[in-house]
Amino acid sequence: MAPARLGTRRSTMATTQSQQVADAITARTGVAVELKLITSYGDITRAHLTQLGGTGVFVNNLRDELLSGGIDFAVHSLKDLPTAPAEGLTVIAVTERDDPRDALCARDGRKFSDLPAGATVGTGSPRRVAQLAALRPDLSYVPIRGNAETRLGKVTSGELDAVVLAYAGLARVGRLDDVTDVFEAEQVLPAPGQGALAVECLAERAAADLAYLTAVDHGPTRAAVTAERTVLAELEAGCAAPVGAYAECHDGRLLLRAAVVAPDGGQAVRRERGIALGQDTDPVEAAASLGRELAREMIGEGADRIVADAAGG
Repeated sequence: MAPARLGTRRSTMATTQSQQVADAITARTGVAVELKLITSYGDITRAHLTQLGGTGVFVNNLRDELLSGGIDFAVHSLKDLPTAPAEGLTVIAVTERDDPRDALCARDGRKFSDLPAGATVGTGSPRRVAQLAALRPDLSYVPIRGNAETRLGKVTSGELDAVVLAYAGLARVGRLDDVTDVFEAEQVLPAPGQGALAVECLAERAAADLAYLTAVDHGPTRAAVTAERTVLAELEAGCAAPVGAYAECHDGRLLLRAAVVAPDGGQAVRRERGIALGQDTDPVEAAASLGRELAREMIGEGADRIVADAAGG
Protein backbone atom coordinates (compact mmCIF):
# COMPACT_ATOMS: atom_id res chain seq x y z
CA MET A 1 0.00 0.00 0.00
CA ALA A 2 1.32 3.46 -0.91
CA PRO A 3 2.21 5.71 2.04
CA ALA A 4 -0.37 8.27 3.13
CA ARG A 5 0.48 11.79 1.91
CA LEU A 6 0.76 14.39 4.68
CA GLY A 7 0.80 18.00 3.49
CA THR A 8 2.89 20.49 5.42
CA ARG A 9 4.40 23.93 5.07
CA ARG A 10 8.11 23.96 4.16
CA SER A 11 9.59 25.67 7.24
CA THR A 12 11.80 23.72 9.62
CA MET A 13 9.21 24.10 12.36
CA ALA A 14 6.35 22.89 10.16
CA THR A 15 8.21 19.87 8.78
CA THR A 16 9.50 18.92 12.23
CA GLN A 17 6.08 18.98 13.86
CA SER A 18 4.50 17.23 10.87
CA GLN A 19 7.11 14.48 11.05
CA GLN A 20 6.31 14.03 14.74
CA VAL A 21 2.63 13.57 13.86
CA ALA A 22 3.54 11.20 11.00
CA ASP A 23 5.68 9.10 13.34
CA ALA A 24 2.89 8.98 15.94
CA ILE A 25 0.37 7.86 13.30
CA THR A 26 2.68 5.10 12.08
CA ALA A 27 3.48 3.96 15.64
CA ARG A 28 -0.21 3.72 16.59
CA THR A 29 -1.70 2.43 13.34
CA GLY A 30 1.09 0.88 11.28
CA VAL A 31 0.24 3.18 8.35
CA ALA A 32 3.30 4.58 6.57
CA VAL A 33 3.23 8.36 6.04
CA GLU A 34 5.30 10.57 3.72
CA LEU A 35 5.53 14.36 3.86
CA LYS A 36 4.58 16.52 0.89
CA LEU A 37 6.01 20.04 1.21
CA ILE A 38 3.73 22.92 0.16
CA THR A 39 4.47 26.65 0.08
CA SER A 40 1.83 28.83 1.72
CA TYR A 41 1.17 32.47 0.87
CA GLY A 42 2.04 33.36 4.44
CA ASP A 43 5.51 31.90 3.91
CA ILE A 44 6.42 33.96 0.85
CA THR A 45 4.77 37.34 1.43
CA ARG A 46 6.79 40.04 3.18
CA ALA A 47 3.65 41.70 4.58
CA HIS A 48 3.16 41.74 8.33
CA LEU A 49 0.48 39.60 9.95
CA THR A 50 -1.65 42.65 10.76
CA GLN A 51 -1.65 43.62 7.06
CA LEU A 52 -2.60 40.10 6.01
CA GLY A 53 -5.52 39.88 8.42
CA GLY A 54 -3.99 36.65 9.68
CA THR A 55 -6.85 34.40 8.75
CA GLY A 56 -5.91 31.45 6.59
CA VAL A 57 -2.68 32.77 5.06
CA PHE A 58 -0.71 29.77 6.34
CA VAL A 59 -3.34 27.12 5.58
CA ASN A 60 -5.18 27.98 2.36
CA ASN A 61 -2.71 26.31 -0.02
CA LEU A 62 -2.73 23.16 2.09
CA ARG A 63 -6.53 23.16 1.98
CA ASP A 64 -6.48 23.57 -1.79
CA GLU A 65 -4.24 20.48 -2.00
CA LEU A 66 -6.67 18.55 0.21
CA LEU A 67 -9.66 19.49 -1.94
CA SER A 68 -7.83 18.65 -5.19
CA GLY A 69 -6.63 15.28 -3.88
CA GLY A 70 -2.96 16.19 -3.97
CA ILE A 71 -2.57 15.12 -0.32
CA ASP A 72 -4.53 12.86 2.00
CA PHE A 73 -4.37 15.04 5.10
CA ALA A 74 -2.63 18.15 6.39
CA VAL A 75 -1.05 19.16 9.69
CA HIS A 76 -1.49 22.76 10.85
CA SER A 77 -0.46 24.73 13.91
CA LEU A 78 -3.92 25.07 15.40
CA LYS A 79 -3.37 28.74 16.25
CA ASP A 80 -3.04 29.45 12.49
CA LEU A 81 -6.30 27.72 11.60
CA PRO A 82 -9.35 29.97 11.00
CA THR A 83 -12.24 29.28 13.38
CA ALA A 84 -14.82 29.18 10.57
CA PRO A 85 -15.28 25.63 9.26
CA ALA A 86 -13.97 24.99 5.74
CA GLU A 87 -16.52 23.45 3.38
CA GLY A 88 -15.78 19.81 2.69
CA LEU A 89 -13.02 19.57 5.31
CA THR A 90 -12.88 18.49 8.95
CA VAL A 91 -10.35 18.51 11.77
CA ILE A 92 -10.17 14.78 12.41
CA ALA A 93 -7.60 14.98 15.20
CA VAL A 94 -6.06 17.46 17.62
CA THR A 95 -2.78 16.21 19.02
CA GLU A 96 -1.82 16.39 22.68
CA ARG A 97 -0.79 19.93 23.40
CA ASP A 98 2.81 20.94 23.97
CA ASP A 99 3.72 23.83 26.30
CA PRO A 100 1.36 26.68 25.26
CA ARG A 101 3.33 29.55 26.80
CA ASP A 102 5.17 32.37 25.08
CA ALA A 103 8.92 32.70 25.54
CA LEU A 104 11.34 35.63 25.56
CA CYS A 105 14.71 35.29 23.84
CA ALA A 106 16.82 38.28 24.86
CA ARG A 107 20.42 39.35 24.53
CA ASP A 108 22.73 38.82 27.50
CA GLY A 109 20.32 36.31 29.07
CA ARG A 110 17.97 39.04 30.26
CA LYS A 111 14.54 38.37 31.70
CA PHE A 112 11.58 40.52 30.65
CA SER A 113 11.75 42.55 33.87
CA ASP A 114 15.47 43.20 33.27
CA LEU A 115 15.08 44.79 29.84
CA PRO A 116 15.96 48.50 30.00
CA ALA A 117 13.36 51.13 29.13
CA GLY A 118 13.20 51.61 25.38
CA ALA A 119 14.52 48.14 24.59
CA THR A 120 13.29 46.80 21.25
CA VAL A 121 11.20 43.61 21.38
CA GLY A 122 10.25 41.90 18.13
CA THR A 123 7.02 39.96 17.59
CA GLY A 124 4.63 39.48 14.70
CA SER A 125 1.64 39.03 17.01
CA PRO A 126 -0.74 41.88 17.95
CA ARG A 127 -1.91 39.67 20.85
CA ARG A 128 1.58 39.55 22.30
CA VAL A 129 2.22 43.26 21.73
CA ALA A 130 -1.00 44.23 23.51
CA GLN A 131 -0.41 42.05 26.56
CA LEU A 132 3.30 42.84 26.79
CA ALA A 133 2.56 46.57 26.51
CA ALA A 134 0.15 46.24 29.41
CA LEU A 135 3.05 44.83 31.49
CA ARG A 136 5.86 47.05 30.14
CA PRO A 137 4.59 50.12 28.27
CA ASP A 138 8.13 51.52 28.41
CA LEU A 139 9.46 49.04 25.83
CA SER A 140 9.40 49.41 22.04
CA TYR A 141 7.53 46.62 20.24
CA VAL A 142 8.62 45.98 16.66
CA PRO A 143 6.67 43.91 14.08
CA ILE A 144 8.79 41.15 12.53
CA ARG A 145 8.29 38.31 10.05
CA GLY A 146 10.23 35.18 9.19
CA ASN A 147 10.85 31.75 10.68
CA ALA A 148 12.18 31.19 14.20
CA GLU A 149 15.79 31.09 13.05
CA THR A 150 15.43 34.42 11.21
CA ARG A 151 13.82 36.10 14.21
CA LEU A 152 16.42 34.79 16.65
CA GLY A 153 19.11 36.05 14.29
CA LYS A 154 17.85 39.61 14.77
CA VAL A 155 18.74 39.32 18.46
CA THR A 156 22.14 37.76 17.81
CA SER A 157 23.00 40.50 15.31
CA GLY A 158 21.99 43.26 17.71
CA GLU A 159 19.16 44.51 15.49
CA LEU A 160 16.72 43.78 18.34
CA ASP A 161 17.14 43.41 22.09
CA ALA A 162 14.69 40.51 22.28
CA VAL A 163 12.04 38.54 20.44
CA VAL A 164 8.97 36.71 21.73
CA LEU A 165 8.06 33.33 20.21
CA ALA A 166 5.95 30.31 21.11
CA TYR A 167 7.83 28.04 23.53
CA ALA A 168 6.48 24.92 21.80
CA GLY A 169 7.81 26.05 18.43
CA LEU A 170 11.25 26.75 19.85
CA ALA A 171 11.25 23.29 21.42
CA ARG A 172 10.37 21.69 18.07
CA VAL A 173 13.31 23.32 16.30
CA GLY A 174 15.76 22.68 19.14
CA ARG A 175 16.24 26.32 20.18
CA LEU A 176 15.24 26.23 23.86
CA ASP A 177 18.77 27.31 24.81
CA ASP A 178 17.86 30.74 23.40
CA VAL A 179 15.00 31.18 25.89
CA THR A 180 15.77 33.68 28.66
CA ASP A 181 12.27 34.00 30.18
CA VAL A 182 8.89 32.31 29.92
CA PHE A 183 5.54 34.08 30.33
CA GLU A 184 3.01 32.33 32.53
CA ALA A 185 -0.62 32.48 31.44
CA GLU A 186 -1.28 34.93 34.29
CA GLN A 187 1.07 37.38 32.52
CA VAL A 188 0.42 36.71 28.83
CA LEU A 189 -2.44 34.48 27.73
CA PRO A 190 -1.44 32.38 24.72
CA ALA A 191 -3.18 32.41 21.36
CA PRO A 192 -6.22 30.12 21.19
CA GLY A 193 -4.92 26.66 20.28
CA GLN A 194 -1.25 27.55 20.82
CA GLY A 195 0.94 24.48 21.32
CA ALA A 196 -1.55 22.10 19.66
CA LEU A 197 -1.55 20.68 16.13
CA ALA A 198 -4.60 20.01 13.96
CA VAL A 199 -4.90 17.14 11.50
CA GLU A 200 -7.32 18.09 8.71
CA CYS A 201 -8.78 15.94 5.93
CA LEU A 202 -11.76 15.66 3.59
CA ALA A 203 -14.94 15.24 5.63
CA GLU A 204 -16.11 12.42 3.37
CA ARG A 205 -12.95 10.41 4.12
CA ALA A 206 -12.93 11.00 7.89
CA ALA A 207 -15.32 8.13 8.62
CA ALA A 208 -13.96 5.99 5.79
CA ASP A 209 -10.38 5.27 4.76
CA LEU A 210 -8.83 7.98 6.99
CA ALA A 211 -10.65 7.04 10.20
CA TYR A 212 -7.34 5.73 11.56
CA LEU A 213 -6.17 9.34 12.03
CA THR A 214 -8.30 9.56 15.18
CA ALA A 215 -5.54 7.49 16.82
CA VAL A 216 -3.59 10.73 17.44
CA ASP A 217 -6.58 12.73 18.73
CA HIS A 218 -6.21 13.84 22.37
CA GLY A 219 -9.60 14.39 24.01
CA PRO A 220 -8.61 16.82 26.80
CA THR A 221 -6.66 18.98 24.36
CA ARG A 222 -9.54 19.02 21.87
CA ALA A 223 -11.94 20.15 24.60
CA ALA A 224 -9.58 22.88 25.81
CA VAL A 225 -8.85 24.33 22.38
CA THR A 226 -12.53 24.16 21.43
CA ALA A 227 -13.33 26.46 24.35
CA GLU A 228 -10.52 28.84 23.39
CA ARG A 229 -11.35 28.95 19.70
CA THR A 230 -15.06 29.45 20.41
CA VAL A 231 -14.19 32.67 22.25
CA LEU A 232 -12.25 33.81 19.18
CA ALA A 233 -15.13 32.91 16.87
CA GLU A 234 -17.80 34.60 19.01
CA LEU A 235 -15.73 37.79 19.09
CA GLU A 236 -15.53 37.55 15.28
CA ALA A 237 -11.79 37.91 15.64
CA GLY A 238 -9.16 36.47 13.33
CA CYS A 239 -5.85 34.81 14.14
CA ALA A 240 -4.18 38.25 14.18
CA ALA A 241 -6.55 39.79 16.74
CA PRO A 242 -5.32 40.83 20.21
CA VAL A 243 -7.17 37.94 21.85
CA GLY A 244 -5.59 35.49 24.29
CA ALA A 245 -7.37 32.42 25.63
CA TYR A 246 -6.29 29.37 27.57
CA ALA A 247 -8.32 26.44 28.93
CA GLU A 248 -7.17 23.60 31.17
CA CYS A 249 -8.82 20.35 32.24
CA HIS A 250 -8.22 19.54 35.92
CA ASP A 251 -10.02 17.13 38.25
CA GLY A 252 -13.11 16.88 36.08
CA ARG A 253 -13.36 20.64 35.51
CA LEU A 254 -12.59 22.81 32.51
CA LEU A 255 -11.29 26.29 33.39
CA LEU A 256 -11.21 28.91 30.63
CA ARG A 257 -9.44 32.28 30.81
CA ALA A 258 -9.57 34.89 28.08
CA ALA A 259 -8.36 38.44 27.52
CA VAL A 260 -8.90 41.08 24.86
CA VAL A 261 -6.35 43.87 25.16
CA ALA A 262 -6.08 47.11 23.19
CA PRO A 263 -2.91 47.33 21.05
CA ASP A 264 -1.31 49.86 23.41
CA GLY A 265 -2.14 47.73 26.45
CA GLY A 266 -4.19 50.55 27.95
CA GLN A 267 -7.62 48.93 27.83
CA ALA A 268 -8.50 45.30 28.52
CA VAL A 269 -11.36 42.92 29.20
CA ARG A 270 -10.31 39.79 31.12
CA ARG A 271 -12.65 37.04 32.26
CA GLU A 272 -12.51 33.45 33.44
CA ARG A 273 -15.15 30.78 33.94
CA GLY A 274 -15.17 27.06 34.70
CA ILE A 275 -17.56 24.13 34.34
CA ALA A 276 -17.70 20.60 35.67
CA LEU A 277 -17.37 17.83 33.08
CA GLY A 278 -19.75 15.08 34.16
CA GLN A 279 -19.57 11.47 32.99
CA ASP A 280 -22.56 11.99 30.72
CA THR A 281 -21.22 15.28 29.32
CA ASP A 282 -19.81 15.58 25.83
CA PRO A 283 -16.63 17.51 26.71
CA VAL A 284 -16.32 19.19 23.32
CA GLU A 285 -19.93 20.41 23.33
CA ALA A 286 -19.53 21.58 26.93
CA ALA A 287 -16.32 23.40 26.00
CA ALA A 288 -18.01 25.18 23.09
CA SER A 289 -20.85 26.25 25.39
CA LEU A 290 -18.34 27.53 27.94
CA GLY A 291 -16.53 29.54 25.26
CA ARG A 292 -19.80 31.10 24.04
CA GLU A 293 -20.84 32.10 27.57
CA LEU A 294 -17.48 33.65 28.37
CA ALA A 295 -17.38 35.52 25.06
CA ARG A 296 -20.89 36.92 25.68
CA GLU A 297 -19.76 38.22 29.08
CA MET A 298 -16.72 39.85 27.46
CA ILE A 299 -18.80 41.42 24.68
CA GLY A 300 -21.03 42.88 27.39
CA GLU A 301 -17.94 44.62 28.75
CA GLY A 302 -16.86 45.97 25.35
CA ALA A 303 -14.41 43.30 24.17
CA ASP A 304 -15.89 43.32 20.67
CA ARG A 305 -15.25 47.05 20.37
CA ILE A 306 -11.59 46.56 21.30
CA VAL A 307 -11.28 43.86 18.62
CA ALA A 308 -12.99 46.11 16.02
CA ASP A 309 -10.81 49.10 16.91
CA ALA A 310 -7.66 46.96 16.70
CA ALA A 311 -8.70 45.80 13.22
CA GLY A 312 -9.24 49.38 12.14
CA GLY A 313 -13.00 49.08 12.31
